[in-house]
Amino acid sequence: MKTLARSILELVQEASSGWNRFWFTPQAPHTLSLIRILVGLMLFYTHLVWALDLNSFLGSDSWVSRPAWDAVNVDAYVWSYLWLVESPTVLWMLHVAALGVFALLTVGYRSRLMAVLAWFISVNYCHRLTGALFGLDQINVMLVMYLMLGENGAAYSVDWLRQMRRNESPCDPVEPTAAVGTNIAIRLIQIHLCLVYFFGGIAKMHGTAWWDGSATWMAVANYEYQSLDMTWLAHYPLLTAFLTHVTMLWEAYYCFLVWPRVTRPVVLFVAVCVHIGIAVSLGMATFGLVMLIANVAFISPCVVRRLVPWWQQVDLIHPSTPGVRTA
Repeated sequence: MKTLARSILELVQEASSGWNRFWFTPQAPHTLSLIRILVGLMLFYTHLVWALDLNSFLGSDSWVSRPAWDAVNVDAYVWSYLWLVESPTVLWMLHVAALGVFALLTVGYRSRLMAVLAWFISVNYCHRLTGALFGLDQINVMLVMYLMLGENGAAYSVDWLRQMRRNESPCDPVEPTAAVGTNIAIRLIQIHLCLVYFFGGIAKMHGTAWWDGSATWMAVANYEYQSLDMTWLAHYPLLTAFLTHVTMLWEAYYCFLVWPRVTRPVVLFVAVCVHIGIAVSLGMATFGLVMLIANVAFISPCVVRRLVPWWQQVDLIHPSTPGVRTA
């Protein structure tokens, strides 16, 4: 009995230790900062597009009227400050201000504050643009929401450059600090992404087209989404069926296979293939790109640091001076 109690106690202690390591191990900010840059660019671009016909999308006489909007959202509390705007001039001022926030988030100026503002703005745009939203907008909001929780401006940012300028020793650059909040932000992105893929894969399993292998063909043959002629796949039904089944199984089992270090590179490689395929052949370039941005959360900060050389930026802050060596 004592042996059993001791085993249970050790198991609980091991589980508790693993839980703490998973959530509360400080993580370097390079991965989260890279995600900040990519998400900021995506938010800037996707909101810039609304400016092509801003009044039709967001004005007081927009295509989606207030009564229609109320009818769609009757069972949910959905509010947007954009409904309070009547003047086109004020609307344009708010829109330009929103683009400014996204730009400042991208370059990493007052990064934590800009992440909060960017989240608030993007949520309000999503609430206002009922009928014109896609998965892209939802993933944008999800990513910027988690950016608020971590030190997203501790690397690759104006905030870091300002900190370096305050550093008294030019030849001893400030190393970005690992933080628990950064790790929590990355973990939440990872878990949320796993849930997105898991339920997407489960939903696909309810469709017969995914089991009989015809779903890929039905997608590429749809002229509404076709941006690249892939109808030649009709001559290769086995290849079409293979791509269909791989996509469905990869999506459903992503949440199980992406965590082990052995299978993670394969899972991420398939993610790149799937989302590039969606971007190129189905005209969903921005959606495919934002999903790849989300997958960056599974790339180690050490790998990101090697891919985006950090110390080369020191010359931008402290130009080489006689007797001072800069990396």
